[in-house]
Amino acid sequence: MSSTLLELTRAAHEETEKLERLIVKDLQNVPASNKDRLSQSHRVRHMIDQITSTTHKLIEIYEDKDNARKDEIAALGGQTASGTNVFSAFYDRLKEIREYHRRHPSARVIDTTDEYEELLQEEPQLEFSGEEAYGRYLDMHELYNDYINSKFGKQLDYSSYLEVFSQPHTIPRKLKMTRQYREYLSKMMEYLVYFFERTEPLQDLDRLFSKVSAEFEEQWANGKVDGWKNEGQENGHVSDEHTSIDLDYYSTVEELVELGPEKLKEALAALGLKTGGTVQQRAERLFLTKNTPLEKLDKKHFAKGSRKPQQNGGVAVSNQEDDSKNIALMEAKIEKLCEILSETIMRTKENVEKKQALTYEEMEAEREDEEVPDIESDDEDQQIYNPLKLPMGWDGKPIPYWLYKLHGLGQEFKCEICGNYSYWGRRAYERHFKEFRHQYGMRRLGIPNTKNFNEITSIEEAQILWERIKEKQGVNKWRPELEEEYEDREGNIYNKKTYTDLQRQGLI
Repeated sequence: MSSTLLELTRAAHEETEKLERLIVKDLQNVPASNKDRLSQSHRVRHMIDQITSTTHKLIEIYEDKDNARKDEIAALGGQTASGTNVFSAFYDRLKEIREYHRRHPSARVIDTTDEYEELLQEEPQLEFSGEEAYGRYLDMHELYNDYINSKFGKQLDYSSYLEVFSQPHTIPRKLKMTRQYREYLSKMMEYLVYFFERTEPLQDLDRLFSKVSAEFEEQWANGKVDGWKNEGQENGHVSDEHTSIDLDYYSTVEELVELGPEKLKEALAALGLKTGGTVQQRAERLFLTKNTPLEKLDKKHFAKGSRKPQQNGGVAVSNQEDDSKNIALMEAKIEKLCEILSETIMRTKENVEKKQALTYEEMEAEREDEEVPDIESDDEDQQIYNPLKLPMGWDGKPIPYWLYKLHGLGQEFKCEICGNYSYWGRRAYERHFKEFRHQYGMRRLGIPNTKNFNEITSIEEAQILWERIKEKQGVNKWRPELEEEYEDREGNIYNKKTYTDLQRQGLI
């Protein structure tokens, strides 16, 4: 029986309480810089992990699966099983405790007195690249190279990539079902999580992802996930997005030829049939399915490796659905992280644009200023005379007043779609329509962020314009005056409008 079990319990409780007091004392100190804030957050996180570890040990002791704690408490009650009296048990107990502390002289004792103040001055080793500048900016260069050298990516500069990487839903769905895209998403997810853990160590990322997963499951079931709409299937069948050709409206192959090669190709691919050949051959192949079930078609009409009639709704479709769902969930998590890091993304883009205007010597001087902290920098910032409250330039000093007036930085523009966020100056206002905050706001409204909506900052105006655009583009709406058919006594076919006009004139 361990005679020091109660002493271990008492020491664990004491360590937990003193760690809690130490955390409170550390958080009472307001950090002077971003680097100090990160060091403080990581210190607190380390102490929270210690408390969690110690608490798990206490739970094991209190569960007392081997009854060691129960026996030790019973031994303190007086007469023991060996027949010794209470005083002998007390002195034996005291001797064992002293022996325990003699064997463990280096056991860490935590206190909040002045002699342990150095614990609050510890600076954790934080790993940031030079581009990240202690968490101020993102370093997306490796992911950028993967993007521009992939089939799903586009040729654009690094600054433009920082605007589009947070919107994976804009990539066509057929390009997402590749191993290259999954590896790219996994790498981006890993980097963003790693960056978030280094810059926000006190945030509960697991709880955040649990909430995202719950919302995603609901949207996926309703087919409302951005970039994957109608992908949530019913009864295990794949979406009929590309099978919109209703063969009942076509009586000859020539009528199908008029649809064009691309639409015929999409319809054939959705059925698992071969998509090659001329337009005439594609139309003939598709026309075969009008009166013949897929199960009874000759195997030569199906694409290589396709067993569409047997697998429709089966294992192959299920696996494809699982892959689509996993990719869509990863995209949802990445978009959530980008939403949280939106300020950092904007700051990174501004930093990239600023560096393009700096000389090599200016960039080196700026890097030295970031690496070598200036103790008196806070005092100097307070002494800067800036009665007009002009914006600070790259050198940390107010920009010239003529430049302030030239760019109209005293003019405020508010955007209701961005959550009533203020933009100062016409240039910043025009540029924000392409930035993440405005794009995210438009996406929340269910409106595509196209050129038609430039200069519109009111939610109500955007919704009214979107309704008008949908009305003008309503090519799929049922138009009875043009599409409803009438037949006269001689068998001639007219649409409703023509038939009514002729009838009024007494010609039919």
